[in-house]
Amino acid sequence: MCAAFGSHLKPFIILSDINMPQLNGLELRRKLQVDAELHLRCIPYIFFTTALNQQVVVDAYSTSTQGFFVKPISFEDLKETIDLMIKYWKKCASPNNF
Repeated sequence: MCAAFGSHLKPFIILSDINMPQLNGLELRRKLQVDAELHLRCIPYIFFTTALNQQVVVDAYSTSTQGFFVKPISFEDLKETIDLMIKYWKKCASPNNF
């Protein structure tokens, strides 16, 4: 699975929708969790979706996701939300920051 990212790429956050064609966000999360190399990289996995109900949120957090955000309607709110996520994870102490 790690080859899909390429050895030269160093993602510091993964934003995933719940509702994706062929492989939904929960399935993708589970596939990434079993990849030993990616697991050691401690890349935050954040759900960013329009799907919002209690069961979806419970399912997402059952995969040890690090966040669940609802996509805002306006472009300005979308930019603010993404900016907030990126700033948080850039400041957060994690094994990737050393």
